[in-house]
Amino acid sequence: MIQAPAQQIPGVYHRRIGDIVVSAISDGYLDGSMEVLRGISVEEGTKMLADVFRPARRTSVNTFAIFSAGRVAVIDAGSGTYMGPTAGWQIRNLRAAGIDPAAIDTVLLTHMHPDHSAGLADRETGARFFPNAELVAHENEPRHWLDDAAMARATEREKLLYFQCAREQIAPYRDRTRLITGGEVFPGVTAVPAPGHTPGHTMYLIQSGGESLLVWGDITHVPDIQIPRPEVTIAFDTDPAGAIASRRRVLDMAATEKFLVAGMHLHFPAFSRIARRGDGYALVSESWVHQF
Repeated sequence: MIQAPAQQIPGVYHRRIGDIVVSAISDGYLDGSMEVLRGISVEEGTKMLADVFRPARRTSVNTFAIFSAGRVAVIDAGSGTYMGPTAGWQIRNLRAAGIDPAAIDTVLLTHMHPDHSAGLADRETGARFFPNAELVAHENEPRHWLDDAAMARATEREKLLYFQCAREQIAPYRDRTRLITGGEVFPGVTAVPAPGHTPGHTMYLIQSGGESLLVWGDITHVPDIQIPRPEVTIAFDTDPAGAIASRRRVLDMAATEKFLVAGMHLHFPAFSRIARRGDGYALVSESWVHQF
């Protein structure tokens, strides 16, 4: 008897940007409540998702490998074991793509929330999952998450999942961390600060051969809502007004410049364009690229 498939193939997708190859590497997904959205009612948000055939707030968690100038980096490290069994798949999927974590020489963080940085090191032993990598982050990220006064003001959940997690995960990289404010951080990759979601939230613009890709981090968490309604924030935003300002600026830039964009919470494999729709915007997923 023929056995039907029981699971998906690994979440890996490759896209060439000039001479650079960018591989989307899925870290899995997270299911969550609509209650965390701000600036929209649960009923209205639920209807917006239902209208595009998404019955729940299921959030993709994406990371990206960058092959440039004979080197390989990753943008973000995924969730490790902090966010439950549906996420934390980055290392598995890197290996499925033929990428040895020991060959990665740079980890570029968009920010230090657990679904982006909790896969840096083994939670039990502290061993680095990327043993030969330099860790790169905006200087405002550790400044905030290592601030005892900021931690004291946080909820108990935030203390454990944000502040303590960030401290545990970056500690093994203490002697190999490079703090930045912007500029080129890897061959063909420029850091572009977009604060608001967190104080040091950073995007990465990849450019080669006249082509560009903007990996925009957490500019959106629920793209089916926040792209047509950029004023909608989420409870995880450190500075909601700043997050709105960054989102509006980036959506306008992406639409004007016709950038190819990718994000950590766009639907996998995430490569998309932003189109203007009247006074607002719409997400247009790129057609599958078979040859790269």
